[in-house]
Amino acid sequence: MPDLPVYECPRTATAPNLDGTLTDPAWEAAPWTTDFVPIHDGPTPRFRTRAKLMYDDQYLYVGGLLEEPHVWSTMTEKNSKLFHENNFELFLDPDGDGLNYYEFEINPLGTIWELTLPKPYVDGGVPIDPTNLPGLRTAIHVDGTVNDPSDTDTGWSVELAVPWADLAPYNEGRATPPSPGAEWRMNLMRCEWPHEVVDGAYVKGELLEFWVWSPQGIEDMHRPATWGVLRF
Repeated sequence: MPDLPVYECPRTATAPNLDGTLTDPAWEAAPWTTDFVPIHDGPTPRFRTRAKLMYDDQYLYVGGLLEEPHVWSTMTEKNSKLFHENNFELFLDPDGDGLNYYEFEINPLGTIWELTLPKPYVDGGVPIDPTNLPGLRTAIHVDGTVNDPSDTDTGWSVELAVPWADLAPYNEGRATPPSPGAEWRMNLMRCEWPHEVVDGAYVKGELLEFWVWSPQGIEDMHRPATWGVLRF
């Protein structure tokens, strides 16, 4: 197995203002991840994707920055299967056992989907869907316009505040918030669909691309053994 990427997650003394932009000064202390890569074989992603993380006593903060010249989205109902369109995803397995892990998805309209996997699909896992973390906070910013093919956008960005109190059930027997030096397993993914413009509107194409922080070696995100390391 290739070496897993490691993200050194800093503690922040100041909670960021969540407006989706990642411009709050608190984010300056958080390094960027490496650029996302194909989940398995495939060409270099057409658009850049990267993320930042940090934490304090209440939350794990996650920020994602997605380059995108044409931001489009249609799904507005919470806990829709958002991977059927473009989205940003977070996977967390706090104790690293490959069981009882959390998945979060969000699209450019701010629609979210949360679910818990007792075990991976390949092992017969049946998701607990929806899983709603009551204290979760999210924000989206679009640098451009959504669903307007007449212009060129810069991209869109995501900010999340995931409460430790809601993550504790995934991390039984270990400290939550984590102690300095603790390691969790994590991955981040972007679903990117091609599109056409028909009668002045975006129409989704057929060949979905998966771009990830930690490559999986197979087109299956639900292989926690190949997720990266989130080190506090």
